[in-house]
Amino acid sequence: MRTARLVLVVTLNLLALTSPASSFAQRTAKPVLHGRHWVAITGKPLAATAGAMMFQKGGNAVDAACAMLGATSTMWDVLSWGGETQALIFNPNTGDVIGINALGAAPAGATANFFLEQGLSYPPSLGPLAAVTPGTPGGLMVMLAEYGKLGLADVLGPSIQMADGYPIEASTANSLERNKRRIKEWPYSAAVYLPHAGEEREAPSGGEIFSQPDLAETLRKLVQAEAEALEAGASRKEAIYAAYERFYTGDIAQEFVRGAQEQGAQITMQDLANWQVYIEEPVMTTYKDIEVYKLTTWVQGPVLLQALNILEGLDVESMGYNSARYIHTLYQAMNLAFADRDFYYGDPYFPPEEPIAGLLSKDYARQRAELINWERNDPDIGPGDPYPFQGGTNPYLHYLEEGWETTWPPASRASGAALREAEEAFYLGTTSIQAADEEGWVVSVTPSGGWIPAVIAGRTGVGISQRAQSFVLDPAENPFNVIEPGKRPRATLTPTIALKDGRPFVSVAVQGGDSQDQNTLQFLLNIVEFGMNVQQAVEAANFNSYQLRGSFRNHSSVPGRLLLNDAVPAWVSAQLREMGYNLTFGARTSGPLNAIYFDWEHGTFWGGASNHGDDYGIAW
Repeated sequence: MRTARLVLVVTLNLLALTSPASSFAQRTAKPVLHGRHWVAITGKPLAATAGAMMFQKGGNAVDAACAMLGATSTMWDVLSWGGETQALIFNPNTGDVIGINALGAAPAGATANFFLEQGLSYPPSLGPLAAVTPGTPGGLMVMLAEYGKLGLADVLGPSIQMADGYPIEASTANSLERNKRRIKEWPYSAAVYLPHAGEEREAPSGGEIFSQPDLAETLRKLVQAEAEALEAGASRKEAIYAAYERFYTGDIAQEFVRGAQEQGAQITMQDLANWQVYIEEPVMTTYKDIEVYKLTTWVQGPVLLQALNILEGLDVESMGYNSARYIHTLYQAMNLAFADRDFYYGDPYFPPEEPIAGLLSKDYARQRAELINWERNDPDIGPGDPYPFQGGTNPYLHYLEEGWETTWPPASRASGAALREAEEAFYLGTTSIQAADEEGWVVSVTPSGGWIPAVIAGRTGVGISQRAQSFVLDPAENPFNVIEPGKRPRATLTPTIALKDGRPFVSVAVQGGDSQDQNTLQFLLNIVEFGMNVQQAVEAANFNSYQLRGSFRNHSSVPGRLLLNDAVPAWVSAQLREMGYNLTFGARTSGPLNAIYFDWEHGTFWGGASNHGDDYGIAW
């Protein structure tokens, strides 16, 4: 009888893992968000309301996304106005997916030798020397000018109201309190973040009205520049660009540079004037009959496409959702793709040219897939050579032949403090923004940078991005991502839009540093292979690899380290341990995913937002 009961339990567990209609996949903490006319989802409820307000004013999804971007930046939702913005936009008038590159660049003086002479292995993770130029203001204004319908006064209205004072969330308020020792190093930051200086609790409390008068003034100056241009006869677009110029070359720029340099940053007026937003063509691959679009190598986006190319030749569905074989297969596919990311990705506007055609070749993916050890994890997997797949010769093959793994800092494969630092840095957050409307516009954004504790630049109220930490100093580690003035670091931020039959299929973005494309990959497979709806897919139990080289702080790697969700059965964990994995567990195993699924049969939107964090959506 005990044997029969054991067989029954094992059989039920197998069914739970392999059935897309399993009970744990069907039950969700949040309901699907249904809308017919529009949908707006982001990291904070108040910011989602800002997006809804734009739709009520007659705006489109771009207007809504810009309003949510401004609101989340004002709320310090793990970013600020001095951070960076990257977006994908589906234009229904052309059927094209458009990329927006508003990532800040390294300032004058930010060379590898500068940091090496200070005894550093990487640029610092905090403070004025971690700074790149602000990108979010420019990204917002370019998106709005080129693809929106409303003016800056409308779109920045919610942000200005919030800068005048809004009830701060406990999570943000507590983050300020936890970081107050560092905050006090920078006088303009302390004046904004710590309104109760000298008291036991110096940061605001949850629900307290948090005011940022300097930021409110900066935003009003942008609206003023727009109004003056309109009064002088400028078009809507020209007026928005007049505000852009005021931020990057006018009095706002002057105060930003003065305040940043006073505190030790290297940013100059010329850095701001030379920086620009790129409107670019994204990269794409097909997975079965779905076109998946990502931004190119200045972020980690192509790594998702590489992983999909590797997995396309395998029968993923038959492995069963979150079975040991499925987890092992995805882990190995991701390791192959991330090893290429860590060596070949960088700013495509700076030489050398990244081998993106070879990296996204289906033939290259098949070659990489042949390296998978089906019995055990391979802790030593390294980059491949994509150059032959685009008819070229690899100019950096000598780095790989000399032993690429030796370029890791000595602590990177350690345990203890190094391991804890790797895990903390791995999930450095941001926010994400999703918007769509009945006209067909779709926007997916993953902004970040200038998070708490940020250096606030003078009396602008603008926190400076810390993204320079994502550069490397040693070309043997990644010859495409060595810091130099004017260059953009290879960031982790990575929105996704997928099309099917030429129409939007899903739009998704997720916060969480190096885990972003790992969790987006699993989200897409949850829908395509396992038949989950969008809310089930964003709440589903994910897993994550730490084997890649981290993009923050000391760029640590922990080969074989695997984060599993508590929902994974013990017998699956036992199999994975036998395959050489070092397991860690958690109830939350991804950053919050925000997504929209397009139901063309009924002409409706299905919105999904993860069941943890403050992420929230509104639809109509």
